[in-house]
Amino acid sequence: MTAQIIDGKALAREIEARARKRSEELAQLPGGRRPGLAVVLVGEDPASCVYVRNKTRACERAGVSSREYRLPADTNQEALLKLIGELNADPTVDGILVQLPLPGQIRASAVIEAIDPGKDVDGFHMLSAGALLVGRRDEGFRPCTPAGVMKMLESVGVNPEGLEAVVVGRSNIVGKPQALMLLEDHATVTVAHSRTPNLAEITRRADILVAAAGRARMITGDMVKPGAVVIDVGMNRDEEGKLCGDVDEKSVSEVARALSPVPGGVGPMTIAMLISNTVLAAERHLGQGDTL
Repeated sequence: MTAQIIDGKALAREIEARARKRSEELAQLPGGRRPGLAVVLVGEDPASCVYVRNKTRACERAGVSSREYRLPADTNQEALLKLIGELNADPTVDGILVQLPLPGQIRASAVIEAIDPGKDVDGFHMLSAGALLVGRRDEGFRPCTPAGVMKMLESVGVNPEGLEAVVVGRSNIVGKPQALMLLEDHATVTVAHSRTPNLAEITRRADILVAAAGRARMITGDMVKPGAVVIDVGMNRDEEGKLCGDVDEKSVSEVARALSPVPGGVGPMTIAMLISNTVLAAERHLGQGDTL
């Protein structure tokens, strides 16, 4: 068996095209405007700089107005919170994204909770997390990476209902919300992690396997059920400095039915879902309802 490779870049372009159509419709309303996204970057982390640049390009493709705020690495928490307060009050800003990780002198949780929940397009605020937990799709925002994973499953015809899903990873950004989204679609979900002693035994049960533990190539072919769909959320560097995921693509592709690659899989989808969330925020602000 050779796995179907899920082209996250192509799927992301489709989502961005739909977002552009929605953006144009908002701009044509009486008193309407293009959706606006503010991206805040503290310091010059190379990976973060690349990610912010990719987000800016995606905004251009989707007809979203993007503003960047680049702050020095020694910026203190008070100054960052002041900027967030100004962006919260700006009616032309629909979404606020503070690029993580932040320097050590800034507490990320304080920054996330300072963002207006109506502009929390990353989906990290406690109100967004609570809305996901209780199934309120009309409130808050779905975290971008897990939401992108669900779109990728849909793109290869996978309905999670009745299937066994395993999520390897328990972060607030991916693992936990991913498990909730799969549960919401009626999968039977197990959350495992790097300290799970019988990890291979658990992953071999999965019809849907989402690897999000942040360990290079930790999921190998002998850990995968034949015919499973495997989504690789990892973004790591191997011992040679080469970009790789949490999945050993070579061995897993010989067992799985479908597999998302790294790069070109979940990464572009995360950005596309951020753009979609920003357009949704603008629709809500302009009274156009919930059309995600």
